[in-house]
Amino acid sequence: MSGVQRDVSRAKLGSRRSVTVLLLNASFEPLRVITIRRALGLVLTSKAELIERDGNRVIRSAGGAEFEMPAVIRLRRFVSIPFQATAPLSRRTLLARDAHRCQVLGCTRSGQTVDHVIPRSRGGLHEWCNVTLMCVRHNSQKSDRLLEELGWKLAQQPQVPRGRQVLLARAGLREPPALWEPYLAA
Repeated sequence: MSGVQRDVSRAKLGSRRSVTVLLLNASFEPLRVITIRRALGLVLTSKAELIERDGNRVIRSAGGAEFEMPAVIRLRRFVSIPFQATAPLSRRTLLARDAHRCQVLGCTRSGQTVDHVIPRSRGGLHEWCNVTLMCVRHNSQKSDRLLEELGWKLAQQPQVPRGRQVLLARAGLREPPALWEPYLAA
């Protein structure tokens, strides 16, 4: 290594909380978020190429080899992914869609509870267009009533999440790293 200062990462390569890498298809379409260990495996076996590096950070192996810390990698071959009409409705994807915020207009608290806009007791379904996040206070005040009965409005109407929201939700991220932005915008 030349005179460039290197930051040696101590992230656990296989842990769920380790640094993550954006995996792109050969067409530069975002596929999923993977672990550093998986990313290095794909790059070292020439199945993927390094597109963006995570600054000057490196990973050192037990044998003393150094590898640049990937932030974004691209598969060398195109992988056909079956089209999934809608994202699965889960707490994680709901948190990503609603940005972890209470959706009652004017509320700035964290959204910690799942609320059915039309309560299940009144025939509301457990589907994307009927669920939203609310803070504990608003959810307990709403109970099994309709928003109109309380004079409340939502900051945004519930909808099926889009690709970027699903990708971040599956990775457990609120916001993507800045290096990912150009690839997620497409």
